[in-house]
Amino acid sequence: MSDELTDAPLTHPEEMKGTVEFKLGNLATVAATGRTTPAGLIGAAVLMSAVRCE
Repeated sequence: MSDELTDAPLTHPEEMKGTVEFKLGNLATVAATGRTTPAGLIGAAVLMSAVRCE
């Protein structure tokens, strides 16, 4: 697996990155990557809280 995310320049000083790879023998490989900032996590939490309160 390559580290494409770690080679990319940071767009925000507090940016967080994550990568997950799932292999099912020789049959299949699923990879997922994500990037977020603390402000993005807080925004998602506020949105979910507003949806649950309705």
